[in-house]
Amino acid sequence: MAELPDLTVFAQILTRRYAGKVLESLEVTETRKLNVSAAELRKALEGKKLDSVSREGKTVQLHFSGGHVLGLHLMLRGELVALTDGEKPRFQILAFHFKGGSGFAVVDLQKQATPALQPAAVSVPDALAMDEAYFTELLARKKTVIKTLLMDQKQLRGIGNSYADEILYHAGISPFSVANLIPAKVVKKLFKSIRVILRKAIDEIAEANGDELRGELKDFMQVHGATLKETAKGEAIKSEKIGGRMTYYTESQELFH
Repeated sequence: MAELPDLTVFAQILTRRYAGKVLESLEVTETRKLNVSAAELRKALEGKKLDSVSREGKTVQLHFSGGHVLGLHLMLRGELVALTDGEKPRFQILAFHFKGGSGFAVVDLQKQATPALQPAAVSVPDALAMDEAYFTELLARKKTVIKTLLMDQKQLRGIGNSYADEILYHAGISPFSVANLIPAKVVKKLFKSIRVILRKAIDEIAEANGDELRGELKDFMQVHGATLKETAKGEAIKSEKIGGRMTYYTESQELFH
């Protein structure tokens, strides 16, 4: 699943490639996940200029002229692909055709990618926008396993399975630690690790992708990955499921319980 760093870079690439262009036609291939009819969606967006693209939590949001916003949640397997030579990609959900011939599509073999016209505003803070006081108070009142809490989009938005592992490894905290039992000085370290890991990942992905929509990039990860057997420090990487999601960690990460 695309997480905060990937989606941030996708939004940047879409802005550079398509902002300022007028949407000539919107091809709606899959309608089951729409929050409006296909006809309503086309009427709202066709003929409108794409002003910018942003990221909100785990969604990419396309801002068109006239105040129209389309949110795209790629779910587990959704991808964004550039369109070339009129070719229709497999598993297409939506295709955006701009005047001048350029465009891109949302594809998903599971057909779960979810477009939403005028998505509702969300008050839950973004992982990169929340302040330390909010994060500290959140952990203090939760008896949840820390990895599960980091991934809870109703508490903080943007972090998924992969980056939760990377953040906890960077902070030296076991993913099985109980949130409200983590000492204050360690919570402070974890808060810093969130920013360090996510910002570093954004830079790595942006450099690797350039202006191409290449999908998720995980080559630089330290612990999260089925093919990784040990860290750069030579620590053995262990794996175990938490809440049904595979978790990667090392014995050096301190357990608070």
